[in-house]
Amino acid sequence: MAEKIILEAVKKVLEESPKRNFSESVDLAINLKNLDMNQPKNRVDEEVILPHGLGKELKIGVFARGEVGLRAEAAGAAYVISDVELDELVTDKSRARTLANECDLFIAETQFMPIIGKNLGVVLGPRGKMPIPLLPNKDITELIQSKQNAVRLRSKDKLTFHVPVGRRDMSPDQLADNIETIVSRLERVLDKGKHNLRTVYVTTTMGKSERVV
Repeated sequence: MAEKIILEAVKKVLEESPKRNFSESVDLAINLKNLDMNQPKNRVDEEVILPHGLGKELKIGVFARGEVGLRAEAAGAAYVISDVELDELVTDKSRARTLANECDLFIAETQFMPIIGKNLGVVLGPRGKMPIPLLPNKDITELIQSKQNAVRLRSKDKLTFHVPVGRRDMSPDQLADNIETIVSRLERVLDKGKHNLRTVYVTTTMGKSERVV
């Protein structure tokens, strides 16, 4: 059960934000303090598995071939990119950009990583979408399923950044649990824990915001 202050903030935001004819995203606006973000060690780059997911199915692209590619497709990958298709993306940056924008994240067999890094890093890197390596001892089905519930906290060199925590049609308890999971991770990884958190606000895409930290 999430802390009462978080749950009450979520309820207030949902109650006071007008309902739309689409399912709005619920996000956190995270503001840090007392950190020199020019120092890479102070930047946040964490993957967090949310207890209730994001309330939507992520589009995952998988660079794989053969049996791994077939299993990735069966597990729900939106795109399975073979070695032949990867070669085509290398020479067609416009198509590569389109794919990068359509997918929420990528996974790649390790043998593809050097080619992707050298040729598609300029497209995927700035979007924070460099592929997660599929190590030989990892099962592609399990990895895809776990990533469906994952979000990445990524501050880059800024003190303020945003992260999705779910959709408006999720319950307040589910959203509050997801928020508490993220706040707890931040308190663990920041140099001075909660003392590096200036504020954390919860908001819907087009609605009001409410402070939770």
